[in-house]
Amino acid sequence: MPRKIKIIMDKTSQQYDHVIAVCQDIFTKKMKDYGIAWRILRPSSMTDQIYIKAQRIRSIEQKGISKIDEGIRSEYIGIVNYCIMALIQLEKGTSESDDLTEEETLRLYINYFNQAKTLMMDKNHDYDEAWRNMRMSSFTDLILMKLKRTKQIEDNLGKTLISEGIEANYLDMINYAVFALIKIEF
Repeated sequence: MPRKIKIIMDKTSQQYDHVIAVCQDIFTKKMKDYGIAWRILRPSSMTDQIYIKAQRIRSIEQKGISKIDEGIRSEYIGIVNYCIMALIQLEKGTSESDDLTEEETLRLYINYFNQAKTLMMDKNHDYDEAWRNMRMSSFTDLILMKLKRTKQIEDNLGKTLISEGIEANYLDMINYAVFALIKIEF
């Protein structure tokens, strides 16, 4: 790998780690406030929560203003965190009780963030940092497209003929949201 590309990819890895720390900090604080109440949600409800956040970002991008005192940064963080919660739900199933400890929940959270980062680094290698030249609105649109795909797969009871499954779509949404957050933060 040429030295210049390696330096840029190292920078991306460091910036990704920064975003992980920001998202995990918010996730941890909310877990202290609310516990793991989200464990009651079915994966399709998680998908709808992510949709609400992505649609709000698109609305703000199109209107140019927000009437609620939270910008798109917090919505992208919410997308990341809800995608990770959805991945946990897919693995563990829904639960009526607080069946995960704080430590187990954070272990799962970090595991899925690391899976998303590994996927991003592999794709980033092949695409040569193309995401850095994308518009912010494209990240929003790609997340919305992935949501439509996820909803279709959910409506098909998780069955696909040739396409990636729900998990792959959640991982891609995490990465698009992280790219947007890197552009916002840096």
